Amino acid sequence: MKRLKKNTVSSLVIALMFALTLSGCGGNNNTNNSASETSDLAATHSSASAATNADRPDNSKEVKLTGFLIGEAPKGLPEVLAAINEKLKKDINATLEINYIGWGDVASKYPLVLASGQDVDFIFAADWNYYISEANKGSFMPLNENMLQTYMPKYFAKQDPAAYKATIVNGKQYMIPTTTPDRKVGIVVLRKDILDRSGLENPTNLSELGPYFAELKKNHPEMTPLNLDSQYDLAQPFNALVNEKFAFTSAPIDSNNPSEVGTYTDSEDPAGRILSLTDEPVLSSFKYAAGIMKQWYDAGYVNKNPFANKVKSADNFLEGKAGVAFGNSLSISSMVTSAQNKGIETYIMPTLSPTGKSPSNSWLNNGVAIAANSANPERTLQALDLLMEDESYVNLAYYGIEGKNYITTADGKLGLPEGVNAENNSYPPDASGFWFVDKDFGKPSVTWPESYIELQSKVKNYLAPPTYLGFTFNTEKVKSEMANLKTVSSQYYQPIVIGGVKDVNKAFETLESKMKAAGIDKVKAEVEAQAAEFLKNRQ
Repeated sequence: MKRLKKNTVSSLVIALMFALTLSGCGGNNNTNNSASETSDLAATHSSASAATNADRPDNSKEVKLTGFLIGEAPKGLPEVLAAINEKLKKDINATLEINYIGWGDVASKYPLVLASGQDVDFIFAADWNYYISEANKGSFMPLNENMLQTYMPKYFAKQDPAAYKATIVNGKQYMIPTTTPDRKVGIVVLRKDILDRSGLENPTNLSELGPYFAELKKNHPEMTPLNLDSQYDLAQPFNALVNEKFAFTSAPIDSNNPSEVGTYTDSEDPAGRILSLTDEPVLSSFKYAAGIMKQWYDAGYVNKNPFANKVKSADNFLEGKAGVAFGNSLSISSMVTSAQNKGIETYIMPTLSPTGKSPSNSWLNNGVAIAANSANPERTLQALDLLMEDESYVNLAYYGIEGKNYITTADGKLGLPEGVNAENNSYPPDASGFWFVDKDFGKPSVTWPESYIELQSKVKNYLAPPTYLGFTFNTEKVKSEMANLKTVSSQYYQPIVIGGVKDVNKAFETLESKMKAAGIDKVKAEVEAQAAEFLKNRQ
C-alpha cells in the first residue's frame, strides 16, 4: 500500500531517516539475529507471555481500542467504523476508535502521539515512517511469535517467517508487518489534453516535460505545474530526475522526513556500495536534477513555498490547481478514476531506473505496531488479526459498506452502486489508511480508466528486489549526528531539491561542508558496518 501508502509510499524521502514511498525496506539490527531468536523474544505483558495455543483468550470484559492511522479520515468513516465495531463486539467484545495523523503533520505529530502518554493501542508503522527510531525510543511493545500465534492465528498462518526477522530492532520485534507487500511503482500523472497541445508524444522521463510545463504556464495560469506539498511531494520531482541517471535509493532507511540528506545506494548494484554525496554517480546525478529543478523554479513551474503547503499534488490536480500529480501505482487508482469522471483524461508515467526497473517493497512498507502503553495488547492483536486477514473485515476497512460504497460484480470486480461515483463516494478504496490489510483480497475496479489498467498489467514486470531488501539502518549509535544532518537537510538541502537556490555548484559546496561538520563520515561508517553484516548474514 499504500502508502502511501502503497514499496509506498513510496518521498526524496532520503537516507537514514526515510525511505522512498516508492521503495520499501526492512528493519535492522536484524543482521545480528537469527530467525530463531525472533521466536524467543520476551513479551512485556505478563498475560501475553503466559499464553499458549491451548489458551482461550478471556474476552469477558468489553474494551475500546484506540488506533492511529496516516492520512485523512474518509467522510464515511463513522458509518464504516460502526459496522466494523458491530462485528468486533460480537467476535471479540471490543470496539475501535480511529484517529488520523495528516500527511502534512506526520513529522511533528507521529512521535508526539507516542510520547504524549495518551491512550494509544495501535498505530500505523512502516520502514518509511519512524519505525526504527520509535522502536529505539521504546514507543512500541515488543512482540514474539508465540503472541502472534495465540492472538493472531489467521495472520500467523499466512505470514512468511522471514518477515519477522525483518522487523528486528536491537533483538526484538516491534511491528506486525503486512502479509502482502505492495506491488507498486512511483508514478507521475499528467493531463493528456494539455500534454497533446504541448507537442510531446509519450514522454517517459520527467526531464522531458519542459514543453508541458510551458504550455501550462502560458495557457493555464490557474495551475502550478509542480504544486508540491511539504511532506509527500516535496522531493518527488528531484527524486525522479536523479532516478533517470541511476537506480537511486536512500541508503538503508530509518524514518520519514522529506529530503533527508545522508548516504545512498544504487538499488541494482549487487555489491551494495554505500555512497555519500561526493561519490559518483550521486554527485553528478544530484547536480543534474538540481540544475533542472532550478530552471523550473526560476520559470515559475514550482510553487514558491512548498514548505508551507499541506495539500498534496494529487488533490490539487483534481481541483485544477496542479499540472502534475505524484503518487504510486496503488495510491493513484481513485484519483485517476475521479479525474476520468470529471472529464480529465490522464497520462500515467512510471518513474523507473535507466534499466526500466523499480525496487520492490518489503513487508515493512506497511505494518502496524502495538503502543508500549497499550492497556489491552491481547485484544488489540485479536482485532488486528480480523482486520488484516478476515475477508469480511478487510472489505469493510478497505472498501467500506457493500451496497453503499461498492458492489461486487458477477465477475468479481469492484463496482459502484447506482448514484455513487468517485467524487461522492464517502469511502473510496485505499483512502482509509488501513494499508496493512491482506491485499490478496483486493479486487480490480470496473471504473479504472484504460490507462490505469494498462499500467497495472505492467507493474509486476517493473519490479526488481533491491540489494538491501529487508534492511533499514538503526541510528542508535549515531543519534546526535543524525539530528545534526536533519538540521542540515532543512537548511541547505531542501532548497536545492525544489530548485530554490541561486547557484547550484555553490549550494552543493556549502552542503558538503555542512554535512562534514554534522558528522556524515561517522554515519556513513556505521551504515557500511551494518550493511556489510546484513549482506553477510543473507548469504
